Amino acid sequence: MSQLTYVFRSSPHKTSAGREGIDALLAASAYCEDICVLFIGDGVYQLLQGQQPQGILSKDYAPMLKLFDLYDIEQVFVCADSLAQRGLGQADLVIAAERLEPAEIKLKLHQASKLLSF
Repeated sequence: MSQLTYVFRSSPHKTSAGREGIDALLAASAYCEDICVLFIGDGVYQLLQGQQPQGILSKDYAPMLKLFDLYDIEQVFVCADSLAQRGLGQADLVIAAERLEPAEIKLKLHQASKLLSF
């Protein structure tokens, strides 16, 4: 199977897209070893620790992000500009993600053979 690239662009809990994307990502890891994950724009909020979605009657799926290591998902990237624009840093994130500049993100997107956006 070719490389799968998952792009998370939307904020968590606004819709079910983030949770569904994480579910699809973990399921695909059983069949594909070459998976790249990008968090850009409001998608960086998916990585934010300390979320309390129970207040809006939503399921907290942030702990599922910590399963990336267990599922051998190693290529996890976050847009440095998106973090900076939102006043966030690596210490605010639930998992470690390599920071990439927008030009590097663009290159990753162009290298993707299959792209799934959430």
